[in-house]
Order: sequence, then C-alpha cells, then structure tokens
Amino acid sequence: MNSKHNTSSGPLSGLKVLDLSRILAGPTCTQLFGDLGAEIIKIERPLKGDDTRFWGPPFLKDKDGNDTTESAYYMSANRNKNSVAVDLTKPQGQEIIRDLAKECDVLIENFKAGDLARYGLDYDSLREINPALIYCSITGFGMTGPYAHRPGYDFLIQGMGGIMSLTGKPDDEGGEPTKCGVGIADVMCGMYASTAILSALHARHASGNGQHIDISLLDCQVAWLINQGAGYLVSGEVPPRRGNEHPTIVPYGTFSASDQAFIIAAGNDSQYQRLCETIGAPELAEDERFAKNKDRVLNRRDLIPLIDARTETQPSTHWLEVLEAAGVPCGPVNDLAQTFSDPQIQHREMAVTMPHREAGGDGVTLIGNPLNFSETPVKYEKAPPVRAEHTKEMLVKHLGLSDEKIAELEENGIIECLKN
Repeated sequence: MNSKHNTSSGPLSGLKVLDLSRILAGPTCTQLFGDLGAEIIKIERPLKGDDTRFWGPPFLKDKDGNDTTESAYYMSANRNKNSVAVDLTKPQGQEIIRDLAKECDVLIENFKAGDLARYGLDYDSLREINPALIYCSITGFGMTGPYAHRPGYDFLIQGMGGIMSLTGKPDDEGGEPTKCGVGIADVMCGMYASTAILSALHARHASGNGQHIDISLLDCQVAWLINQGAGYLVSGEVPPRRGNEHPTIVPYGTFSASDQAFIIAAGNDSQYQRLCETIGAPELAEDERFAKNKDRVLNRRDLIPLIDARTETQPSTHWLEVLEAAGVPCGPVNDLAQTFSDPQIQHREMAVTMPHREAGGDGVTLIGNPLNFSETPVKYEKAPPVRAEHTKEMLVKHLGLSDEKIAELEENGIIECLKN
C-alpha cells in the first residue's frame, strides 16, 4: 500500500482551519492543509457556494452520464474539506463564524481589503475572542497601498506582475505577452500563504499569540520572478520574451525533430559537448563562439539553427533515447493525456480516484498531492464536498447546536443544510 493511503495521522492532524476563502488562492492553501490532516471548515454562501462551482464545463458526471453541479475547476482545490453554508452578511451568521473562530487555530479569507470589518469578522475583532488565532488575509494587492481597494484576479496579476512580459514568442517571431495556461499567480500565492501560516503557528508555540498575515497576489507574483527579476534589478535591462529559450543557458529550449518538437536542456559545458557528439556535430563544441556557456548565450542566434538542422533529421523518440544514454538532459513536450499516462507520473500516484456522492463509476479522479512523508503521510479522505454537505455535522460538533436550533437557523435563511 502506498504511503499516501496509510491510516496514520497526517502531519497537521489536530489543526482546525476556518476557511472563508473561495476561487483558487485560498482554497489551494486549505486543500494542502486538508491533505496533511488538518480539519478544514469551508464556509460557503447558502444556495450559491464557491464561485468556482459554476466555472464549467467540464462538470462531474453522475451515474447516468449527465452533468452534475460540481465543476472540475471547483474540485481541483477543495478536497478534504467540510462544506458549511452560512450567510455571514446576517448578524446570526456572523455570530456562527465568531463562535467557530473561537474553536479554530487558523482563519483564511480572501475578501477585499476591509470587507470583513463591516461584519465584525476582521482580525482586530476576532483576536479579542481568540488571541491565539492565526488570521491570513489573501488579497489582490495587499491590505495597504494605493491599490488596496482593488479586486485582484489571476490574469490581471500576471500582467501587472511582469510574468506575461516574459512569456510567449519574441516580437520578431510575431509573439505577444502571454499568460500561463493555469492560474499560477493564485496557486503560488496559496503556496506562500501555507508557508506563512505554518511559520506563524511555529512562532505561536513560543509566544502563545496569534497574528495577522497580509499576503497579496501581486507581491507573490513579483517574488517569483526570481532570476529574471533579479537580472533586471542588477542590470537595469528589461528582459525580452524568448519563447521556450532560457535567458542565461544555451542550448536550453525546444528543438525540431522530424515529427515534433522536443526539449534539450544542456545546463553546462560538458553536457553541451556530449550533445554535439551525439547529434554528429563535434565541431560545434570546438567553435570558440560556442565553447563556453557565456559565449553560447551571446551567440544563440547562430547556434540554435545549427543544432536544429541536425535534430530535424530524426524523430523525437530517436533523440530522446540517444541523448538520455549520453547523459544529456532531454524530454518530450507532453499534452495532458500523455502526462497522466506517463509511467513515472503513474508510479508516483499523481492522479487519485475518490468516491463522490454525485459521481458514477469509481468516483472522481483528481490530481494527487506531491508530498511524500515517511511517517505522517498525505491522506485522501474526503472528496470535494457538495455545497452545505457538512453544515449540520460541523455546527453540532464544534458549537453543540441542537437539531431544533439548526432547523430554526435554516428556516430563517442563516444557514443551508444538505438535503439527503
């Protein structure tokens, strides 16, 4: 049995997280925590739920092959959570959130800056009732600054944060600034948020106090410009788009085979020399224009067509076989069908199937968690919940509400409970 399906407790077992986030950045963070054993109480709007529930098709299919109301987008970031539908715009709903916050270690929200203060659910209000609470606010632009009031969306952030200026074909090849094909600004913000929260929890062990974390999509986007951003700050030169080429390593990109493109990533001079020998062009290793990486970077426009002229004579499978044998880093350009059928991906269980109350067949197949622990493994216990699936269960468990009180709250439109 793979460790990810072991029955041992996860590394965050016992942690209680109140999740007021939606869309992708916050849910990415809380799904990670849920996979690691934390109890996630996901607050959703009655009768509507998380915005991404409607972001389809595709939607999960039921046993008859018909679309359900569960979008693939929503399910991508909401595994291992409990859905509790509460209207936090109403005073009784706000009181429920406050009572839950008393019981939780962490609260994550991604409302616009200042929105939750209107309901008495901001950090300053909640720390009065739970001084140990770690409260993480995820916004588009941060809680301060001239853009703090603006809503933030991944596409906007990719444009404003510079990554689109680095992605896509060069101008002279008819290219234009291009966003990444997934919501990477959201996802990376969720990853930074998880690190920040775990750091704050560690600090709480010493002080006993919680704290407020202010994290924004734009800040995170700028932070992961990494070498390209540092290159600009050091040189003052705005880097151009280079398509699939690397700014400071050559050859490092896609090359033509007789059937399709493939990747060569020669990261040092010795790998480059072996590449030249393998493609039958040893003279390219001896040419002073190309002998050292710094020279190859300066003369890339001369070198790359010479390599292409050799590689386009054979199919990609040939080059992948001989280059790997020669110790030259290389690989295919897979579509998603090829990715999920790759034997390494399958061996590492990066696609997992879970039973789901609305699904036909074996359930729903989702992307697996990449973390592998020897003693406290990741667990897949709950499929992404349908809206309000756990409202009653969580309000009884954490607040001790009676059946009569729950029925009253539902009748007044404060909460929604799943009808079986």
